[in-house]
Amino acid sequence: MDALPVLEKTALDYASKKTMTDANGTEVPVMHACGHDVHVSCLMAAAELLYAARSEWEGTLICLFQPAEELVAGAQAMVDDGLYTKHGLPKPDIILGQHVFCLHKAGTIALRPGPVLAAVDSPKIRVFGKGGHGSMPSHCIDPIVIASHIVVRLQTIVSRELEPGKVGVVTCGKFQAGTASNIIPDYADLELTVRSFDTKVQRQLLDAIERIVRAECEAGRSPKAPEITNVAHAPATVNSDGESKILKASFSKYFQDNATSMEPLSGSEDFSILARAIERPYVFWGLGGCDQVKWDEAKKNGTIGEIPSNHSARFAPVMEPTLQTGTDALALAALTFLG
Repeated sequence: MDALPVLEKTALDYASKKTMTDANGTEVPVMHACGHDVHVSCLMAAAELLYAARSEWEGTLICLFQPAEELVAGAQAMVDDGLYTKHGLPKPDIILGQHVFCLHKAGTIALRPGPVLAAVDSPKIRVFGKGGHGSMPSHCIDPIVIASHIVVRLQTIVSRELEPGKVGVVTCGKFQAGTASNIIPDYADLELTVRSFDTKVQRQLLDAIERIVRAECEAGRSPKAPEITNVAHAPATVNSDGESKILKASFSKYFQDNATSMEPLSGSEDFSILARAIERPYVFWGLGGCDQVKWDEAKKNGTIGEIPSNHSARFAPVMEPTLQTGTDALALAALTFLG
């Protein structure tokens, strides 16, 4: 569930060799490059543990395995499909979740009240030109040139338009155009990822992207208005303050020095939609996955940023103590709020 189209390069005995057909019909290698195999394993183990100890607590426990987090679409799809209505799932008093990160040491839990993860938007852009022979550009309108200007100009949004101290990310992760070196194509496609922590910055970034795209298309004599579609969105993950402090106290008592804090990350998550849909509080925390010896060495050398992170082909959280810690954290979190 939620593998990514990445060729695994961890050299582990259990490294993925699997391929799948993507939405475009292309066969691609896939791996668990974001730890969703860890998440499923920990929640299954926590469910078994809590069920075995059911005489020790009261209340209703719901274990939810959400698909399509990588598309930031799974949570909303479950809500839209009637998770809390036609399927009759009891509306919980609080929603809890965790995610493994290899920038944290295995055996640790990282939790903070307030902002944890950024909102994400995914604009998909098609820029139109007039195709023709590559040897006669004067008879064409080159969408690759127009799109290239767009990519360069987009870099100025955060550096020249965003107020200092505000956080925003605008990245062009996909630029696709043309079929041969001597053919100027009719269009070029760009796909962006946009990250922000507050709605005003989010609106500023998206408005600036649209303004730049339309202006560059006009400057480049594009024969047709560009197509701009936001194909994915998830809100920022902002932990409920009171509940986070309660859980942080439980984690600190149980995990002691291995209960740490975390800085807000520009990664994104659709988990909060499950709580926002029913106006319930939620708490989301990080689970450390990096080998303890490697992490200590990286910290000593100031190279923690070089540890293969989520979505890397070399992302490899160690099995233990990661799985035990993740299982304990989920079980303890549930017991903190159950009777």
